[in-house]
Amino acid sequence: MLIHPWDAPHADAEWQQWLAAHDFGQLVVNGLDGEPPYAQPLHFVYDAERGEVLTHLARPNPMWPALLANPEVVLSVVDDYVYVPGPWQAAPEDPPEHGAPTSFYAAVQLRCRAHVVDDPAEKAALLNRQVGHFQPEGGSARVAVGEVPYGRMLSGLRGVRLEVTGVRAKFKYANHRTQEVKDRIAANLVERGGPRDAAAREHLLRRRRA
Repeated sequence: MLIHPWDAPHADAEWQQWLAAHDFGQLVVNGLDGEPPYAQPLHFVYDAERGEVLTHLARPNPMWPALLANPEVVLSVVDDYVYVPGPWQAAPEDPPEHGAPTSFYAAVQLRCRAHVVDDPAEKAALLNRQVGHFQPEGGSARVAVGEVPYGRMLSGLRGVRLEVTGVRAKFKYANHRTQEVKDRIAANLVERGGPRDAAAREHLLRRRRA
C-alpha cells in the first residue's frame, strides 16, 4: 500500500481509534509454491493492549497448509471509502473537467505472526472472548469443552491468535489539496449524501483541523 506523507496517520492514536471501531477485514496468507495469496474475509477482535488479534476459521478452510508453511500474514481492514468525481478536485484556476477523479478511504494493514490454537480449552477461551466482544449484552451460552451447545463444535474449527509485528495505516482524504478544494469536496459530499459520504467528510474535516 502506497502511503504518501500527507496520507499517513498524524499519530498512532489516529489509526488505533479507527480500528477500535472495526472488527471485519481480510486475512491475507502467502500462497504455496507460487500460487496466489489466500484472502479470507472474517470477523476479528483486536486487543490493543496485548498487541494481538483473535479470530478462528473452519478446519476445512483451504488456507491452513499455506498458513502453517508461512505464518507471516496480513490483516487488511478498509472502510469509509467513497468515489470522488474529477470536477470536485479541480484546482480553482482550472476548468472543472480537468480535475482528476480519485478514491477516498481509510485503511489499516496489520502485519502479524499467526499462532494456531488447537487446544480445546484455549479455543473455548478464544471463542468466548470473541462472543463477548460481538454480543456484550449476552444471549448466548458460553463455550465450554464437552458441554452443550457448542462443545461438540470445537473440533470443527481452529483458533488463530495473530501477534501484531507491524502496522501500515492510511487516511486518504484530499490531505494535500488546497483549503478551497477541500471545502468544495466537503460540501459536495453533503449534497450527494451517499453511503459512507458522511464518514468520508468527517475524516476530511478532522484531518484538516489537525
